[in-house]
Amino acid sequence: MDAARRLAEIPSIDRLLGTSWARALLARYAREFVTGALRRACEELRRDVRAGAFGGDVEPEIERRAGAAIARAERAAPAEVVNATGVVLHTNLGRALLPDEAVAAVARAAGRPVALELDLASGRRGDRDSIVEEDLVALTGAEAATVVNNNAAAVLLALNTLAEGREVVVSRGELVEIGGSFRIPEVMAKSGARLREVGTTNRTHAGDYAAAIGPETGALLKVHTSNYRVVGFTAEVPLAELVAIGRERGLPVIEDLGSGALVDLAAFGLPREPVVAERVAQGADVVTFSGDKLLGGPQAGILVGRRPAIARIKENPLRRALRPDKLTLAALAAVLSLYRRAPDLRQALPTLRWLTRPLAEMEAVGREAIERLASALGEAFRFELADSTAEIGSGALPTAALPSKVIAVGHRSLGADAVAARFRAARPPIIGRIHEGRFLLDLRGIFDSQALVPRE
Repeated sequence: MDAARRLAEIPSIDRLLGTSWARALLARYAREFVTGALRRACEELRRDVRAGAFGGDVEPEIERRAGAAIARAERAAPAEVVNATGVVLHTNLGRALLPDEAVAAVARAAGRPVALELDLASGRRGDRDSIVEEDLVALTGAEAATVVNNNAAAVLLALNTLAEGREVVVSRGELVEIGGSFRIPEVMAKSGARLREVGTTNRTHAGDYAAAIGPETGALLKVHTSNYRVVGFTAEVPLAELVAIGRERGLPVIEDLGSGALVDLAAFGLPREPVVAERVAQGADVVTFSGDKLLGGPQAGILVGRRPAIARIKENPLRRALRPDKLTLAALAAVLSLYRRAPDLRQALPTLRWLTRPLAEMEAVGREAIERLASALGEAFRFELADSTAEIGSGALPTAALPSKVIAVGHRSLGADAVAARFRAARPPIIGRIHEGRFLLDLRGIFDSQALVPRE
């Protein structure tokens, strides 16, 4: 049959809407939604017919394609996945998991009116920062705090407020690039401040900062190199020394701390990361950090520091464009409350629970998972429990490797890429990693062995 005759067999949309299977769809979905799916299915089918790539029955194929398009649309929201990558704070998988208390707080805020910007005592308009500011001040020792939607926004807002149209002095070795190719110089340019580099990639001294300060200088910026390390013949100016230079010259000092640990991770047997309260105590005017990394909360950019600087930041009209919504603030408030009140923070925060998980526990889950996988997937697959290392992720402690356990999954005829695709096709998708030609399921974030068994 030629293409012209086959094209003529494709029914009109009105006729398709009258079929029993389309009427069943109309009982579940809006007419415009179903009509759009049918129209796209017909257009795709016409292209395939013209290309000689289709030769079957027309109407069943339209039903199949329209149904598949509707199913894809229903899954358009972020799909739940199983994180077996061995990266605890995986940017592509949403970073920190929220504790139950934060999830409940988000649900309450989402489904009910909340006092977001209402002072209940006076009945007048309030400040949404009041939801979290008291806890942030208590946890960091800062005089004041405000919150925006991520740390890049926090840096942008601080620079725009304190140094728009003026130079900001920063060490060449701290001109970092964060995820998605966003770079400090580019963020600074968007803020309206002008970059003034000092020092070299590996060595910067106090005299470099002092020599660069002039009439056009608006601020000094220190950037914590949280996602890489420079080792060997290196030198950097400590924050306290930079603050002293700033005080002497009447210039504000801003520190982009990045990952934002609120507690000393060494107390949990993890590598040490700068603690926000320590940086505030050294006199920085503004310290910025993320909410969804080591803090273990929602995506947010947090600014803490001295009251005059934070007050100016709060008055900046740009802050309104960058402010978080009620859901973010509800989640952040719940997490900060746990930091102040939870008797066992490791158990309260999923991020700390993942980071400090015992190897013996992972091994037990792994052995059980191998039995389930062998039963579910058959003899063509083979499984091996092995030692490995996991990562903290999201640029936090980049040189720190966490001991972990993995299940190496092999197949009689399929390569690692094909095995990985098979697991990604599961419902929910199971995301592992490929290392040295083997597909690995890292057990650091797996607490239920059944989660690793693909269901299609």
